[in-house]
Amino acid sequence: MPRLRRRADAPRLPRRSLPAWSLLAAGVVAGGLLGGGYGLLRTPQYTATSYVVAVPTEKSDPAAALGFAQAYGRVATQLAVLEGAQKTAGVPVATLRSGVRAETSPDAPMVSLTATSPRPAKAAAMANAVSQALTRHAQTAGGDTHVELREFARATRPAEASSASAPVTGLVGACAGGLLGALAMLVRPRRTPAERAVPAPGAPAGDARGLL
Repeated sequence: MPRLRRRADAPRLPRRSLPAWSLLAAGVVAGGLLGGGYGLLRTPQYTATSYVVAVPTEKSDPAAALGFAQAYGRVATQLAVLEGAQKTAGVPVATLRSGVRAETSPDAPMVSLTATSPRPAKAAAMANAVSQALTRHAQTAGGDTHVELREFARATRPAEASSASAPVTGLVGACAGGLLGALAMLVRPRRTPAERAVPAPGAPAGDARGLL
């Protein structure tokens, strides 16, 4: 049976492009899936915090205690202190340096030591070990500073992870994907009026009524 050949002058159907909002929808879906997957695969992190307070002796005053609290907060994560905490914490100095941060208050002579670890019990042990090492470090200089560091509150084992959950990371990913999709909509090439004026199938080329 002979094959039917299309006439050379037969009209071609115009190619249909996806609507502009499809880029936005695709970005939201892809970002949400990637963000949610990251939240499920990422190891949860736990955070525990201990506190030490600077107390002035009879030869000092509260203003000096506040100043030394700021100073001890800056040296809390230094090698001299962390080396004294690694044995109690059961982790190397590198882990303490990357997993412990110290913060001070401009109004109170207090130092907070926050530790982060994939294991909740280890996070509490790291925070308490550094606070104890910092207290011992302050005792060696107490005769010159006339300020003592005392334990104010011990870190306890956290019950919940401090890292973002899968729904939160999925929501963040969806927002980021939507933003990228919106940017793609702005920079995508647009059809010219001549390209939009394609004759409908079966309509004469010069017939304006057949234009889309």
